[in-house]
Amino acid sequence: MFVADLDQSVVFYQELLGLEATTRSDEAALLVSPDGYQLYLRSIGKRAQHFTGAVGIQYLVWTAESEEDLQRCERVLKAQSPRVTSTTVDGFRMVEGRGPDDVPVVVTFPGPDQAPRHEILQRIYAW
Repeated sequence: MFVADLDQSVVFYQELLGLEATTRSDEAALLVSPDGYQLYLRSIGKRAQHFTGAVGIQYLVWTAESEEDLQRCERVLKAQSPRVTSTTVDGFRMVEGRGPDDVPVVVTFPGPDQAPRHEILQRIYAW
């Protein structure tokens, strides 16, 4: 994921997703979960722009480990952005906010292994 401020993004995604920075340079960092999920962050500078509708990551979707973890993620998102929403769709809850670069971040619970998704969420077409 390209980011404007590497330090700020590392702190945010570590706190939100429970990731650990396992390696880092001046321009990039690798964050890894205890289960082995990876998120690479690369700084492209504070003047970089993110265009909705352009090619590239438009939003980040993650699954919380528990309802308590989802509540924790919601608190982290609210500390980052005043625009946080929470909805329940087809038996799972979605919390949506914005990351440091204004990229939409969605955290859900339960995951698709516990509450299978049977259709594409209409919400993704609104971004």
